[in-house]
Amino acid sequence: MLHVAVVGSGPSGVYCAQSLIQQDRVPVRVDVLDRLPCPYGLVRYGVAPDHEKIKSLQNNLRVVLQDERVRFLGAVEVGPGGIAPQELLRLYDAVVYCVGAATDRQLGVPGEDLRGSWSATEFVSWYSAHPDAHWNGALSAARSAVVIGVGNVAVDVTRILARGADELTGTDMPGAALAALADSRVRDVHMVGRRGPSQAKFTTKELRELGSLADAEVVVDPAELALDPLYADPSGLPGVNRRNVEALRAFAERPAQGRGRRIHLRFFLRPVELLEEGGTVRAVRFERTLPDGQGGVTGSGSYEEIEAQLVLRSVGYRGVPLDGLPFDERTSTVPHAAGRVLRAGERSPGEYVAGWIKRGPTGVIGTNRPCAKETVTSLLEDAPGLVRARGADDSVQLPERRDPLEGLRSAGLRPVEWSGWQAIEQAEAALGASLGRGPVKIGEWDALLAAARAERALGNAQATS
Repeated sequence: MLHVAVVGSGPSGVYCAQSLIQQDRVPVRVDVLDRLPCPYGLVRYGVAPDHEKIKSLQNNLRVVLQDERVRFLGAVEVGPGGIAPQELLRLYDAVVYCVGAATDRQLGVPGEDLRGSWSATEFVSWYSAHPDAHWNGALSAARSAVVIGVGNVAVDVTRILARGADELTGTDMPGAALAALADSRVRDVHMVGRRGPSQAKFTTKELRELGSLADAEVVVDPAELALDPLYADPSGLPGVNRRNVEALRAFAERPAQGRGRRIHLRFFLRPVELLEEGGTVRAVRFERTLPDGQGGVTGSGSYEEIEAQLVLRSVGYRGVPLDGLPFDERTSTVPHAAGRVLRAGERSPGEYVAGWIKRGPTGVIGTNRPCAKETVTSLLEDAPGLVRARGADDSVQLPERRDPLEGLRSAGLRPVEWSGWQAIEQAEAALGASLGRGPVKIGEWDALLAAARAERALGNAQATS
C-alpha cells in the first residue's frame, strides 16, 4: 500500500488525489493536508462570492475528498510552527506539494505602502472570509478607487466594489464585509492597464458581466482604445482577445445611462507613483504608454493623475519558499523534473510538486488537471522504489507503517478531519439562518476551530454516555 500526502486541498491538490485513486497500478491511500481547517483552497477563498457557478466546483472536489481512500486533514501546518518536510516524508511514502503562490507581485513604485493601498488578494481574502485576512474594511472614506491590473482578479474586485450590497445578500459573504460594502461611498472605480485592450488578460464573460450590474455603468474612451493598433481590425487576434475588443467597443458606443456608480476601463497607463495626503493615498500618477511595435509598451513622457482614496494592486502572484524545500528565486517555483523535486539538480526521492508552486501562477482552474496528472505519473513510475525504501529485502513483505495521523499528533498538531469540516459547514449554515440568509462564511481562526472541535467533543461525549 502506497501512502501519499498531498499538501494543499485546492484544485491542484484534489486533482492529484483524484489521479492517484483513479489508477489501478498501485494500491494507494491519500491524506490531503491543508494549513486551514477548511478545504478547497482558492475555490473557497479566491472565487468571488457572486460567482456561484465557479464556486459550485466545490461539489466536484468534495466527491474526491469523501472517497474512502482519501482523508482530509486540515489545520496541519507544514514548515515552521508545524511539521517539517523531512519529518512529513518519514510518515509517508511520498509527499506532493500543491501550495500555490501565496503572495502578490509588487508594483515597485513610490507610495505603494501608503494607507489605502492594498493588494487585490488582501481585499479578496477579506470578502471571502479567509482567516488570515487583515483588511480593515474601511471603505466609507473612499469616493474613488483605482484597481491596477486587467486580469480576472482585477475584474472581480472592480465588480464587487461597484455592485450593490443588496445584490450580495444572497451570497456567503461574511456580515462584516457585506455591511462595509453597504456603507461604501465609492462611486468611481478605475480599472487600469499598462498595455492595450487587445492584450488584456481578463476573459470576455467576466468583462461583459461588468456591463450587467444593476447600479453601475461602464465608461470607455474610444480614443484610448484606438491607441491599440489591433483595435481597428481585431480579426487576427486569438478568440478571447478578439471578443474582448468587441465587448470594449460595445461599451464605448453605449450612451451614458446616469447610474449611481461608474466603472472606468483605462488602458496604456503605467503607474509611476502613489500620491499622498496625510500619509494616506489621494491619487495615482500614471505615465501614458504607447505600443512599441514588439508587443510591449514604451513611455511617452506624458502623465495623468487619477484621484483615489483606495488602490487595489492586481499585478500577479508569486510563490514563496517553503522552509525545508528548494526554491528558485528567479521563477518563484520549486525546481522539478516532470513534478519530481530536484535538490542541487538531483531528484529528491518521494518529494513532488504540482500546481502553481510547480509551474508558476498561470492558467485557469482546469489547467491544474494535466499538471497534476503529469506529477502523479512520475510518482507512480517511482512507486516501487518508494515502497522498497522502507526495507532492504524486496522479497520480504513490508509491514504497514503506523497511521501517519498518529505521527502528526505526536508532532503537536491537532488535525481537523472531514467530520470537523462538516461541523464548520453546519455552523456556517446556522449562522446564515440566524441572519435570514443562506450559509454565511465564518472568517475567524478561533471560531472555525471551535466549530470543528465542538463536533469532536460531541462525538466523545456520545461515546462515553
